[in-house]
Amino acid sequence: MAKSVENEEKGESFDLDKFRKLLQLMEKFDVSEVNLQNEEESWKIRRGPRYAAPTFTQGFAPAPMMQAAPVAAPAAASAPVAAAAAPAAPVGITINAPAVGTFYTAASPEDPPFVSVGSVVKADTVICIIEAMKVFNQIQAEKSGRILEILVENGDAVGFNQPLFRIEPL
Repeated sequence: MAKSVENEEKGESFDLDKFRKLLQLMEKFDVSEVNLQNEEESWKIRRGPRYAAPTFTQGFAPAPMMQAAPVAAPAAASAPVAAAAAPAAPVGITINAPAVGTFYTAASPEDPPFVSVGSVVKADTVICIIEAMKVFNQIQAEKSGRILEILVENGDAVGFNQPLFRIEPL
């Protein structure tokens, strides 16, 4: 018999066995996101952290990167060039998701976000909400610092220990 969870408000049930089977298939075939819909139900499932290529709007696009032409030079001179070409490590530290669920920047759509880029937070500052199975958990920074970057979008599904914010420690 399939296990199900009832949604008391709408009288709907959620089939956990179907959900587990779908997750197993996603893992087996290395699928990271699935959207399913029929007349009765709609599922959107994302596995793992969401790292998407940046999108550009309003006609803006990044300038193409120039590549240096190969130059014959002494071995001693090429070492500093290689070090300068290495990408810089990200500045700051991350605040990671303590649970799996849906990430929200504010308590409700009408409310302002808890934090934004540039906000200074203390360890007990509420920075977001993660909703899991209709339970809304307020997430505290647990670190003091200034928000440098918000790494996920409002309404995104997040995984356990997924980076949510990058902060500069104070």
